[in-house]
Amino acid sequence: MNTDQITVCVNPASGEVLDRLELNSIEEVDQAVTRARQAQTLWSGKPVKARAAGLKRMRHYLADHADDLAETIALDNGKTRTDALVTEILPAIMATDYYCRKAPSFLKDRRLMPANLLMANKRSKVIRVPYGVVGIISPWNYPFSIPFSEVIMALLAGNAVVLKVATETQLVGRALERCINAADLPQGLFCHLNLPGRIAGTAFLKAGIDKLFFTGSVAVGQNLMAQAAEYLTPLVLELGGNDPMLVCPDADLERAAGGAVWAGMQNSGQSCGGVERIYVHRSVYDAFLDFLTPKVEQLRVGVDRDYNLDLGAMTTATQKAAVDLQVQEALNAGAKLSARSKLPDSEKGHFLPAILLTQVDHSMSIMQKETFGPVLCVMPVEDMNQALTLANDSDLGLTASVWTKNRKQGEQLARQIKAGVVMINDHLMAHGLAEIPWGGFKHSGIGRSHGAVGMDEMTQIQTIVHDQMPKVKRNFWWHPHGPHIYEGVRGVVDFLYSRQLKRRLSGLCKLL
Repeated sequence: MNTDQITVCVNPASGEVLDRLELNSIEEVDQAVTRARQAQTLWSGKPVKARAAGLKRMRHYLADHADDLAETIALDNGKTRTDALVTEILPAIMATDYYCRKAPSFLKDRRLMPANLLMANKRSKVIRVPYGVVGIISPWNYPFSIPFSEVIMALLAGNAVVLKVATETQLVGRALERCINAADLPQGLFCHLNLPGRIAGTAFLKAGIDKLFFTGSVAVGQNLMAQAAEYLTPLVLELGGNDPMLVCPDADLERAAGGAVWAGMQNSGQSCGGVERIYVHRSVYDAFLDFLTPKVEQLRVGVDRDYNLDLGAMTTATQKAAVDLQVQEALNAGAKLSARSKLPDSEKGHFLPAILLTQVDHSMSIMQKETFGPVLCVMPVEDMNQALTLANDSDLGLTASVWTKNRKQGEQLARQIKAGVVMINDHLMAHGLAEIPWGGFKHSGIGRSHGAVGMDEMTQIQTIVHDQMPKVKRNFWWHPHGPHIYEGVRGVVDFLYSRQLKRRLSGLCKLL
């Protein structure tokens, strides 16, 4: 086998080679899109309920194979099996159930009420039309759950799907392919391709996909957007976050500390919507650190053999090195290493300890840029207005959280944070709520996935307008024009909108 044409699948926790998989060619991308377009024509003609009935089979497959799928994700990505089950498999099962139930109502025709009495004979409705072939390029940090929701929504909406998962997690892609195939879809309707990331977007766009969904870095998202402009191909981009967490003086500090550790360290911190920056009211700053510090130090890192671990390995050596560099730069600039967990002694994988930094400020890269590793940065603030200012001091705005016992105050603060999703007294798990739109502000991306809004992203709007009086020979504004037409239209203006009763009556006479 030509090594230039294969992907070597390696367990990031042990270095073990798991498999060697062939790469697909550009020609195979073109062929896949062509087959998908042919299959989509028949698929989109099926009623939504019929499409949903077939796709429900995936829910049973997921439940029956949950352990095997969690193990595959753990081996291929480096996270623990518990992490894989909680954040990948369970959300996929819930998403399947939710979208299959809700798709008929999300996609149904919607009648529009006439906006004006004069045009009451025009009856309109909005229908949702599938794009055709949807391309999906997904990342390695949540290699199963991120593409899964997009795939199932695209299929329910009547599209075909061509999927490219990250090179680093191709075994998960194969597992996801088996799950989708359990729905017994028409041949060619779904295709999973193994392509290098540097060429995938270009290949999809040149092959003529009708819409592209991409989750990844800002730089790659910008490049894809520029390429898509040439074809006028619409995109949905989710490009990461640098999530703030605001801790108010009345917060339940123990819960807040526990939530910070989970949302910041889960998946070894490789979460676009994970906590990175924590702004704590100075009056409770020391008490909050008293809760947070031991929780960070007690996290268990290593190879998942008996489920008694909290963090696995970083997925790539490159990402491990990037986090190491950011932490060291912060320490050199005056940050303090306030806590860190232990590392396994004999393991060879890409492991990082959980790290807590204090004495940080916004001159440091670690407070300005996405870290994507198991690092929490905590900063005291004089009041929550300062916390808001610092929270919004970022070119990213994916998610955020506010921690307070006062719900009204929590929502007031949440509404002022420039982020696509803001949680109150929780963080990160919003991605697992199938009903909510997911996406961000600023450089965190454009468009949304998940929920009814995410389903809308899978379709184009078409409006159909019926005239209810087809026996009327002509509309009054049609040709030929003359003074009586002008006066009649002027009468419409007076009759409907004049503030004087006399002019309204006069306008009615002109209209008649």
